[in-house]
Amino acid sequence: MATTNVITKSRAELIERISKPEVVSGSEILLRSLLLEGVECVFGYPGGAVLYIYDAMHDNPDFNHVLTRHEQGAIHAADGYARTSGKVGVCIATSGPGATNLVTGIATAYMDSVPLVVITGNVMSTLIGTDAFQEADITGITMPITKHSYLVRNVEDLPRVIHEAFHIANTGRKGPVLIDIPKDVSAAKTLFKPVTEVSIRGYNPTVNPNKLQVEKMINAIKEAKRPIILAGGGVVYSGAHEELLQFVEKTQIPITTTLLGLGGFPSGHPLWLGMPGMHGTYTANMSLQSADLLINIGARFDDRVTGKLSGFAPHAKIVHIDIDPAEIGKNVHTEIPIVGDVKSVLQTANQLAVRAELADEWRTEVLDSKAKHPFKYKDSDTELKPQWVIEMIHETTNGDAIVTTDVGQHQMWAAQYYKFNKPRSWATSGGLGTMGFGFPSAIGAQMANPDRLVVSINGDGGMQMCAQELAICAINNIPVKVVILNNQVLGMVRQWQELIHENRFSHIDLAGSPDFVKLAEAYGVRGFRATNKEEARKAWEDAMNHPGPAVVEFVVRRDENVYPMVPQGGTIDQMIMGDAE
Repeated sequence: MATTNVITKSRAELIERISKPEVVSGSEILLRSLLLEGVECVFGYPGGAVLYIYDAMHDNPDFNHVLTRHEQGAIHAADGYARTSGKVGVCIATSGPGATNLVTGIATAYMDSVPLVVITGNVMSTLIGTDAFQEADITGITMPITKHSYLVRNVEDLPRVIHEAFHIANTGRKGPVLIDIPKDVSAAKTLFKPVTEVSIRGYNPTVNPNKLQVEKMINAIKEAKRPIILAGGGVVYSGAHEELLQFVEKTQIPITTTLLGLGGFPSGHPLWLGMPGMHGTYTANMSLQSADLLINIGARFDDRVTGKLSGFAPHAKIVHIDIDPAEIGKNVHTEIPIVGDVKSVLQTANQLAVRAELADEWRTEVLDSKAKHPFKYKDSDTELKPQWVIEMIHETTNGDAIVTTDVGQHQMWAAQYYKFNKPRSWATSGGLGTMGFGFPSAIGAQMANPDRLVVSINGDGGMQMCAQELAICAINNIPVKVVILNNQVLGMVRQWQELIHENRFSHIDLAGSPDFVKLAEAYGVRGFRATNKEEARKAWEDAMNHPGPAVVEFVVRRDENVYPMVPQGGTIDQMIMGDAE
């Protein structure tokens, strides 16, 4: 408690000191405004158009900036920071190529509704539109993948713009907001007056639901014989995990959580059916297909969840709870739409919620299926299986770590075999499927959660896309534990080429990849390698006991596939079970 009081007092003193009206540069206004928004850490990379901003950081003890080794590393780190903290992630890059290097990360955050404020520099206002050196229309380029964007033309507008950007990013359906600042605006001086009020015409997200719609849902539950809940990332983003647990326990409705919803409901709960969709559990998929009532809570009916839309949940009345009205009815016809923040909706629903009395037989059937159809794989005493590695990591961390992943087979194995106890413990690129996301997002997660264990699970392909960020782990002693499941191949592409393209393997061989242990050591990070179970246990134990960052390369079977699998274009009950068949 004493530490909290000291921090609070220090924070109050900082606010008082930097809020005083004073004539300062646009760059100083930016830094002060970020501090007033409660920003604790900014990830970035300097360049000509942001030199005034970086000059303002010089000898500034209040401002914490982490120099990444690539702009994509900066934005993925900011993303991981936001996903695992609930705060707005912030990154800075220069104009032209610096700004365009952020595009993949902006799209990643946009698809997954992650709140970011992305700050870019631009050429002098007088040069905009002249194809000046390192000029790019970054607001135009990113228009489809930002929630909103600003090109600041006047230094007096900066305090308002920054305050609005944070408000927009972190309210309603959350997402990235871009602020583009020309070099002359960052250099210009004006009287700084902090902005604390927000008034944006036309922007007023609906938070509280229409109670009549909630009552319709409750009545549907009373009438349902085969109800199921599909919970998504909206549960996590709204902080509604406790309300969701209460709702499930009151109604006794079985629940499945999407890839981004993992952690939003405790995996050990008897009514949890696992993850649905292309690589989901048998029981989750079959239950969705048999349900007569489907309550979607904060998920967007992604195609990896629904499979063939015309055959998805064919018998179900659909309830869709979402803060974004544009999502409701977009992919799946909805009988009972409920617009509002998930937390607020569930708080209202819990006042009315009753047990689904007609679903007793259904619950028994579903839970019996869950017991009969767990995830399965053929273990080996001679080869290291990736599923076994994930199970070992789960066992040794008690399910309490923050886990980030890259994209591919390892991502699905992590989602299947690591069981999460609490929300904001899982960061993965769901909508865009961005390779290179896993490792730098773990850096941001560790910066946001210095007292928690952060494990980054990667493939040998994605790891090489942002491996240069090992440098900042070493320099700043960021104790991320980096796992590389090395199968010497682009695993998910190989799996599709095997199962769908009749073993026509094309350009997937990664045998020329570096020695990851030596690569880690070259950056000053401890490296370990394992090729069998005994080595794996020892290497992981050594990495866990090491106080700083560590890389553990697990050399796994090249030809292992992720099962179950729903072939693209199929319905989610058309599952290839693989080893479980």
